[in-house]
Amino acid sequence: MRTNSLAFRLFVTAFAWVLLVLPIAGFLIYSLYRQEVETAFDRRISVLLTVILSDSIDHGENDPGVPKDVGEPLFEITHSGWYWQIKPLDGRPGKPLYSRSLAGSSIPVPSEMNVEPNDREVRWANLEGPLEQQLRVAETIYVFGEGKKAARYSVAVAGTLGEVEASLKLFRTRLSLALALAGVGLLAVTLFQVRFGLIPLLRVEKGLAAIRSGSATRLDMEVPSEINPLQVEINALLKSNQEIVERARTHVGNLAHALKTPLAVINNEARDDASPFARKVSEQAGIMADQINLYLDRARMAARIGVIGRITEVKPVGDSIVRALERIYRDKDIAFSVECPSAARFQGERQDLEEMLGNLLDNAAKWAQSKVVLSAIPLAEGFRVPTEAAPPGEGPPAPKRWLEIRVEDDGPGLTPEQLAAPISRGRRLDETKPGSGLGHSIVADLAHSYGGKLSLAKADLGGLSARLYLPLATE
Repeated sequence: MRTNSLAFRLFVTAFAWVLLVLPIAGFLIYSLYRQEVETAFDRRISVLLTVILSDSIDHGENDPGVPKDVGEPLFEITHSGWYWQIKPLDGRPGKPLYSRSLAGSSIPVPSEMNVEPNDREVRWANLEGPLEQQLRVAETIYVFGEGKKAARYSVAVAGTLGEVEASLKLFRTRLSLALALAGVGLLAVTLFQVRFGLIPLLRVEKGLAAIRSGSATRLDMEVPSEINPLQVEINALLKSNQEIVERARTHVGNLAHALKTPLAVINNEARDDASPFARKVSEQAGIMADQINLYLDRARMAARIGVIGRITEVKPVGDSIVRALERIYRDKDIAFSVECPSAARFQGERQDLEEMLGNLLDNAAKWAQSKVVLSAIPLAEGFRVPTEAAPPGEGPPAPKRWLEIRVEDDGPGLTPEQLAAPISRGRRLDETKPGSGLGHSIVADLAHSYGGKLSLAKADLGGLSARLYLPLATE
C-alpha cells in the first residue's frame, strides 16, 4: 500500500485503534482478575482463621488448644508458605502454639506493626515470613478464659503470596497471548475489509481506463450507493466533453467558410488587376489564406485530441488508403505492401490517422519507382521520442508507449542537406511534382498535436523513409 492511499490511511487508523484499545482492555481485565484473585485469597485465609480459632476454643479450656481439624494439609508441610500460630499477649504466661509448617519459627503479626483491625476485628498485612517468603497475614485477638484467668491471645494465619503471583502471571501470559492473537486477527479482518470495500473504486478505475483506451464510452457498472454519484458526474463530464468538442468542430468549420470566401473574392479581384497594388493585395491574401489554413488545422486537431478514448487500428486504415492509391497510380504499376500487426493501434482519431497516412503514402507513390512499404511497430515501454518542448501547461502529456509508423519507397530519396532541413509549411522538395508542399507539414503538425513527431531518413529501399511516432493504444 502506498502511504498516500485510502487503503493505507484506513489500515493505519485501524492499527492505531487496535494498538490503543487492546492494551487498555487488557489492563482493565487484568485489574479485575487480580482483584478477584486477591479477594478469593483473603476469603480463604479468613475461613482458615475462623476454623483455627474455633478448633482451638473447642480443644482448650482456659487456654487455647491445638487445632486438629483444620482441613489444610499445607499446614503440615515444612515451610510450605501456609502457617498458623497462637501466642499470648500482654506478657501473660502461656504456651504459644505453632503449625508444623513453621518448624520452630514464628511469623510476624499485624498487631506488632500497629495495624488497625477492620469492622470484623481482623487485622490484615503483607509481611515477610520464614525463608523471606512474602506472606498475607490475618490476625484476630481473642480472650481465652474468664475472670482473673482470662488472657488475650493472638491468633494468626498466613498464606504465601507466591500462589497469587503465580496465578496472576499465568493469567497475564494467557491474556497477552489472547489479545495479541485478537489484535492480529482484527488487523487481518481490517485489511480484508479495506480491500473488499475499495473494490468498487478499482472497478471505476478499470472503467475509466476502458474509456481512455476507446473500448467504452461511459461508465456503466453496478456500484455502491456512495459511489453512484461519482459515476453519474463522470458520465455527465464525458458527455459535456463530447458536446464541447462537437461545438468546437462546428465553429471551426463555420469560421473556415466565413473567412475563405471573402479572401477568395479579394484574391480574384486582385488577380484581374495588373497594378502593383493589386499584386501586393493578392500576395498578402495568399499569405492570409495559408495562415488561416494553418491555424484552423491546428484548432481542428486540438479539438480532436481533446476527445477521450479514441483508438484506431492502423492496418484497416492503411489497407483502405492503399486500395485507393492503387487505382490512382495504376499506370505506374507500384507494388504497395502493408505490414502492421494487430497490436498496432493508434491512440487518436481515425480521420487524423487517415490524413497523416494519406499524405505520406501519396507522397511516396509520387516518387516511388516500383515499391512502397507501410509498416507499423509498437515500441517497447521506456522508449522516448525527442520532440520539441511545449510551453508549460500546453500540449498533450507524453504517452507511456509509442507506435512507429514507417512509409518507405524506392524512389530517388533526399540529399543529406534536404534531410537535415526542418519540415516547414509550403516547403517543396522538387517543383517537378504537383502539390502544394503542405503534406509533410500537416503530418508534422498532427503528430505534434498528439505529442509525437515526424522525421525523414534514408530508406533501406533506397528512397525516402518517413517515420511517424504516435501514441500507442494499449489494453
